[in-house]
Amino acid sequence: MKRAAAKHLIERYYHQLTEGCGNDSCSNAWCSSSRGSHRLDNNAAAVKALELYKINAKLCDPHPSKKGTTMNHLTHSCINTFRNVNYLTEEKVYEILHICGEKEDYSPLIRVIGRVFSSAEALVQSFRRSKPPTKEELKSLQSKDEDKDEDEEEAAACSAAAMEEDSPGSSSRLDGAASGDNDVGKLGPDEVSVDIDAVRRVYQRLLSNDKIEAAFLNALVYLSPNVECDLTYHNVYSRDPNYLNLFVVVMENSNLHSPDYLEIALPQFCRAMSKLPLPALAKLARLWSHYSAEQIHRIMETFQQLITYKVVSNEFNSRNLVNDDDAVVAATKCLKIVYYANVMGGEVDTEHNEEEDEEPIPESSELTLQELLGEERRNKKGPRVDPLETELTIRTSDSRRPLIPFEEFVNEPLNEVLEMDKDYTFFKVETENKFSFMTCPFILNAVTKNLGLYYDNRIRMYSERRITVLYSLVQGQQLNPYLRLKVRRDHIIDDALVRLEMIAMENPADLKKQLYVEFEGEQGVDEGGVSKEFFQLVVEEIFNPDIGMFAYDERTKMFWFNPSSFENEGQFTLIGIVLGLAIYNNCILDVHFPMVVYRKLMGKKGTFRDLADSNPVLFQSLKELLEYEGSVEEDMMITFQISQTDLFGNPLMYDLRENGDQIPVTNENRKEFVAQYAEYMLNKSVEKQFKAFRRGFHMVTNESPLKYLFRPEEIELLICGSRNLDFQALEETTEYDGGYSRDSRIIKEFWETLHSFAEEQKRLFLQFTTGTDRAPVGGLGKLKMIIAKNGPDTDRLPTSHTCFNVLLLPEYDTKEKLRERLLKAILYAKGFGML
Repeated sequence: MKRAAAKHLIERYYHQLTEGCGNDSCSNAWCSSSRGSHRLDNNAAAVKALELYKINAKLCDPHPSKKGTTMNHLTHSCINTFRNVNYLTEEKVYEILHICGEKEDYSPLIRVIGRVFSSAEALVQSFRRSKPPTKEELKSLQSKDEDKDEDEEEAAACSAAAMEEDSPGSSSRLDGAASGDNDVGKLGPDEVSVDIDAVRRVYQRLLSNDKIEAAFLNALVYLSPNVECDLTYHNVYSRDPNYLNLFVVVMENSNLHSPDYLEIALPQFCRAMSKLPLPALAKLARLWSHYSAEQIHRIMETFQQLITYKVVSNEFNSRNLVNDDDAVVAATKCLKIVYYANVMGGEVDTEHNEEEDEEPIPESSELTLQELLGEERRNKKGPRVDPLETELTIRTSDSRRPLIPFEEFVNEPLNEVLEMDKDYTFFKVETENKFSFMTCPFILNAVTKNLGLYYDNRIRMYSERRITVLYSLVQGQQLNPYLRLKVRRDHIIDDALVRLEMIAMENPADLKKQLYVEFEGEQGVDEGGVSKEFFQLVVEEIFNPDIGMFAYDERTKMFWFNPSSFENEGQFTLIGIVLGLAIYNNCILDVHFPMVVYRKLMGKKGTFRDLADSNPVLFQSLKELLEYEGSVEEDMMITFQISQTDLFGNPLMYDLRENGDQIPVTNENRKEFVAQYAEYMLNKSVEKQFKAFRRGFHMVTNESPLKYLFRPEEIELLICGSRNLDFQALEETTEYDGGYSRDSRIIKEFWETLHSFAEEQKRLFLQFTTGTDRAPVGGLGKLKMIIAKNGPDTDRLPTSHTCFNVLLLPEYDTKEKLRERLLKAILYAKGFGML
């Protein structure tokens, strides 16, 4: 009490020296209102006030004419009180801000922000959401208000004035805050205790002041290492789940992606956030999933900016891996939280899942050999699943439409410096010391992921080859280390499918060996090119409408499973094997399935929305039914019985519900009708065919990280390649050999000729040179074609090595001869022969 009284007296001396008592006729020599007094600066006045206190000098009473004296006294009293503020609320911030604004001195506010935002304990307690008071609490508060003394009333008036003048009010909700179903105030039982809207309003008010922003920056630098230590060693979140509050508060700072934060503050904070336990990460993802698309985009950009900044400002290579950069790794882990929030916050379908295969895929007989050799079969459990995905009980394939496009999460600068061979090794080894970006596939583009899949497939092929050699040594018999198919060109389907059926029945593991195709009577050695033509011919035969396995829609140019096909399930299983082998052996197929097929391969059933691209006419009809404003029952007179036409044009009737022909479709049940109609068309009618097809596909890919790495639209890109043929990009990446260079006359004439070709002729050229008329994942710029000199001018046609994408081009004398010889080569080329 004595210290408080002394402090109060010193303050009064100080105000008397600097502002006076307000009495113009004051005779006190130590009062600035006296005519004989001299003005002192603040420092001198503080020293003098201490001296006057020691000698117990005379104090003037405030004169009535001195307006604002009481208020000034209260103001400085409040500033001293702020030194004891241990946490912040929106009201407290505005109170301090108002007082600092009057004095044009923001140092008290800066000190409070520095103290609170640098302390985990203080920040966790700050900006708590207030609960509505009960009736008893309101009565209690009212009785306390009546008992307030005069000083408390003045302080309350000061605070109320500050709030009235400075607070943006309830109508100033930030544009970034979500609305409607995404309102952060409508969270479920997992809600955090932070008043997020209040935090946003506070940041909006304070970040416009440069000095105050610096306080946030410095506080974050001090806070982050302590938080990281708490999470790593003290298990603080399990003791207090509200510890997550500090991450919520900090991430609302809209300036986190600015250059000032990128150097030190944000990397340290990301490292701390990456140490959060799995339940906390899931809780944060669920919270952010209620944010608006703009807010999700801002948080995503914060982490992306840090990753890009670190990648661009460092020189990463095979000796200095980006995987070893703590800031990049931590920011990527944090970005994963935003990614899943983006999925959950968009349109999600978690219900329509394909049933798992009842019969497990038969195990390889080589398991016994591996046991004899003391080895365990790797990936026996199949591809991994992300732990956060499991915690959230959601998959990427569940997403119908995310809040922001998935492409926004791809970081191209990172993809350019990533050493994929090393990253794949870390992915397979799964050590805690090495991080693999393949565990965060959303940040990788399709080209990079395809390279990772290629490494996985090749290593699996080498593993099967090694196992075969060891098996041969143990058993004393010679086995083929390859998946060898010898086929006749005129009987390619019969030969290939019979052979694959035998392998699938006897030893499915052989499907994971490297494919080696040989056309009977032809001398071509399969280094990749023969396999490409094999797949092309098989696809042409299988999807021939005359066979009747698939129905072709002229309007959509798409194929769909024929519900009334005469082929048995084994034939569809073998087709699935062919598609799996194409991916496994890095071959592109000219197949035209609607996207729902790839979604179904990833475990999702088709729904009404999938009819939009698989059957747009039916989709539009059902959409009009849903939107019809009149009486559906009276005007349309349709029932729960539908009709289809089989391969021969015969009508087939199907009841969507029992006795469907007697149940009319009404305004009340039309949604059920539409859902069951789509269920029948996309799932039930082709259930046997598709299950067999999927089973064959999984025979080859069941142990692959395919489902882990790729989304359905990327699976289509893997199988079908890119439809965008950019020959300008091909020209820029083509290499030359045998005496040719980019400046050679014949090369310039060659590209002028090729660019003048029609679209179909360009596709034939691609087919002739590479074995497929599709661009690989990433476009023609990723093809790496080689044009080699094949002697002087001659009447011989150009030739190619499709295995290696090599075009052998003689040095023709004229451009006209080059065009004529090249067109003849690509129009009539078929088959393989030794040169």
